[in-house]
Amino acid sequence: MGLLTGKTALITGAARGIGKAIALKFAAEGANIAFTDLAVNEETEAEIAALGVKAKSYASNAADFAESEAVVQQVKADFGTIDILVNNAGITKDGLMLRMSEQQWDAVIAVNLKSAFNFIHAVVPVMMRQRGGSIINMASVVGVHGNAGQANYAASKAGLIALAKSIGQEMGPKGIRANAIAPGFIDTAMTQALSEEVRKEWCNKIPLRRGGTVEDIANCALFLASDLSSYISGQVIQVDGGMNM
Repeated sequence: MGLLTGKTALITGAARGIGKAIALKFAAEGANIAFTDLAVNEETEAEIAALGVKAKSYASNAADFAESEAVVQQVKADFGTIDILVNNAGITKDGLMLRMSEQQWDAVIAVNLKSAFNFIHAVVPVMMRQRGGSIINMASVVGVHGNAGQANYAASKAGLIALAKSIGQEMGPKGIRANAIAPGFIDTAMTQALSEEVRKEWCNKIPLRRGGTVEDIANCALFLASDLSSYISGQVIQVDGGMNM
C-alpha cells in the first residue's frame, strides 16, 4: 500500500518539469492522476499509467475560469473523487519594473495566481462533500523574499502563499488543508540554460552547495498530500537547501 493509495490527485501544468515529477511520485505511491497542460500530453499520460494507476491528461488554459471549472467537473466525472489539488501551472516574463509591460504583468498574474483561484474555487465544493482534501500551491522563495527583475513573478508567488493560508483558515473546519511549497534554485530546463558561472554563483550561496532536484520538490509535495501531514495547514515550506534561512 502506497501513501496515496485510493486517492485522486489533480495537478496543473504537469506535462513536464516539477509538475511531472510530482505526478510520477504520487502515482508511485498509488494515487490516480489527472493533470492539465495547454495541450493533451499522451506521452506523459502513458508514463504515469505505466506505474499501475489511472492517469488522464486534460487540455486546459488554467488562467481561464470557465475552462478550469469545466476540467474539474470532467475530472470528477472520470475519477469519482478529487482528494489532492496541486496548483503548479506557472510562467515567467522577467524584467525590471521600469521596463515591464502591462502584458508581462497581467500574463504572469493570470497564469500563476488566478489559475490557483480558478482551480481551488472549482475543487473546494468537491472536497467539502468528501469532508477532506489537501491543496498544495507551488510558490517560490522569491515569493517570500522578493527578487529584482521579477516583481510580477514574486508578487504572484507571494499571492499563492497568502492564498494557501487563507484557504487553510476558511476550509479547515471542513477537513481541507492548504499549504505552499517554495522551491529555491532547482535543476530544471530553465536553470540549466544559465551559464556555468551563474550556476556556480548560485550554489555558493546555498549551504548544501547544490541546486535542488525536481525529486526534492516532489518528496515535499508527497508529504503534504499524504496523511503524514494531517495536522499541517497554512504553512509554506522552503525547499531551498538552506539558501534563505
